Amino acid sequence: MTDQQKPTGRLRGRRALLAGAGVAVLAAASFAALPEASASLPATPSGWTQVFADDFNGTSGTGVNTGNWLYDLGHGYPGGAGNWGTGEIENMTNSTANVYLDGSGNLAIKPIRDGSGNWTSGRIETQRTDLAAPAGGKLRIEARLQQPNVNTGNGAGYWPAFWALGAAARGTGASGWPGIGEIDIMEDINGRSSEFATLHCGTSPGGPCNETTGIGSGERACGGCQTGFHTYAVEQDRSTSPEQIRWYLDGNNFFTVNANQVDATTWNNATHHGFFIILNVAIGGGFPDAFGGGPNGSTVSGQPMLVDYVAAYTSGSGGGGGGGGGTGGKAIKGPGGLCLDVRSSGTANGTPVQIYTCNGTGAQQWTYVEAGTTLHALGKCLDIPNGSTANGAKLQLWDCNNTAAQVFIHRADNTYYNPQANKCLDDPSGSVTPGTQVQIWDCNGSGAQKFSLPA
Repeated sequence: MTDQQKPTGRLRGRRALLAGAGVAVLAAASFAALPEASASLPATPSGWTQVFADDFNGTSGTGVNTGNWLYDLGHGYPGGAGNWGTGEIENMTNSTANVYLDGSGNLAIKPIRDGSGNWTSGRIETQRTDLAAPAGGKLRIEARLQQPNVNTGNGAGYWPAFWALGAAARGTGASGWPGIGEIDIMEDINGRSSEFATLHCGTSPGGPCNETTGIGSGERACGGCQTGFHTYAVEQDRSTSPEQIRWYLDGNNFFTVNANQVDATTWNNATHHGFFIILNVAIGGGFPDAFGGGPNGSTVSGQPMLVDYVAAYTSGSGGGGGGGGGTGGKAIKGPGGLCLDVRSSGTANGTPVQIYTCNGTGAQQWTYVEAGTTLHALGKCLDIPNGSTANGAKLQLWDCNNTAAQVFIHRADNTYYNPQANKCLDDPSGSVTPGTQVQIWDCNGSGAQKFSLPA
């Protein structure tokens, strides 16, 4: 497979360096190796709704399903920090030498060193950015995988990871991290038969989340994780008080972060929105360096991380589709104090959505959920026609369908951001004129793009 151009409008920031002195190594704990890759996804747990899944079944040597995944290419996001902001040295490709289905129900991400000592590897992320815990509910992200079969003698520099970034990361650039939230579900370095779990949030350096280290579990023993499949999961729980994020290895909760460990604004900005999932194997960088460094002359080439499946589930308020909950049936005020309005209270697909004098009618009663089909009125959703990403695309009402054309993330600056288009809800030319149909436009922070949450 030939290299493709990297998608535009993506995060141009950096991942955290998780290095830190005094990381505790727990006493060795043995986890029995699970059977090799299963033929199908596990049954959805009782009380949960599956909102995303890929079991990586397919012909040996083929690439991933690009309906579910996109490839990160090169040494960093366009315009962002090189080496993905972490000092890693590999070149990420979409070659089936590096990222491929193995024909036995697994995804393989394989780092390879060439004769000149240069490394290539793979990094993929979900097309969807709307995997979110509904208000009052939960989100669970889970994968069953085998870490690269290396050890501390020949794994120097290996850095496999299964993690998630806040949806706004696709478009905010370096300034968005770490405030937009990063949840590291599984990381290992240098073949140490262990794993690390971390939440990144707040500001960097320092801040309420101790960046760039983050709020982490420290090093946890993971016996057999290089030689067998184990299940790694995280649950974001908004049904408890305080809210929690919990990490699991083979069903055992080994680390928890509570919302009251940081201030409410930091927590909300980092967690109350959609996420996308990332799988990658890096080589080198600040995190491996903190534990002896690498790669070196003893580092083996070509040991893949194998992934049996990835799945996401929601439960509680709001149900499936990755979103739910939120406020309901209230006005959204925009430029000039006008309200977001469904023209003539129409309920037909394609009815224009406009700004209009606030009048309290049902056409101005919006429900906001934090992912998926985001803005609801009259039983339908705010929608970008045909999923357009062009400046000036006029917005309409349409049947809710959980597509990227219906994702509008309300950000701290009072803009509604659509990640797929990398654009914002906008009053054309700042008209402040009742009856003007709203559109999407490059995010610019102007008054024409300021819209409140339903209130």
